[in-house]
Amino acid sequence: MTTSGAPADLLHLDKQICFSLSAASRAFNSVYRVLLKDLGLTYPQYLVMLVLWEHGELPVKAVGEHLRLDSGTLSPLLKRLEAAGLVRRERSARDERSVEVHLTEEGTALRERAQRVPQRIMAATGFELDELRDLHARLDRLTAALDAAARDTAALEETADCP
Repeated sequence: MTTSGAPADLLHLDKQICFSLSAASRAFNSVYRVLLKDLGLTYPQYLVMLVLWEHGELPVKAVGEHLRLDSGTLSPLLKRLEAAGLVRRERSARDERSVEVHLTEEGTALRERAQRVPQRIMAATGFELDELRDLHARLDRLTAALDAAARDTAALEETADCP
């Protein structure tokens, strides 16, 4: 035990869930890098395409909300996808402050070639479909809990700063 009463091994790297999630994310990215090479996409670009294939044309802000990305991160991704001929960005006719992202014909056609990616990822994990669904649900719950904790912590910090 440490002087604070917490076991010292809780500070070991291999006990940190955040590190396990980070390591798993890096491993996923390594597999995706290989699988997406034939599609000419990076993993972040693939995520943008997934959102557009699912929802169709969207304002940039909505794409960012789906992906939990700010515009500073999203804008370069969209520019590269546009340069590759997969999307086009246009000012909204309804609101000139808003930019809408549209799939091009080439971007729409790429969906067909991307169909194999999820199955190949599943095969790479060695997990059964039910195991992946369970993991997905647990990660969604973890994300929601951490989002709530971050909001609560931010609110506590704001009230602590008040006189």
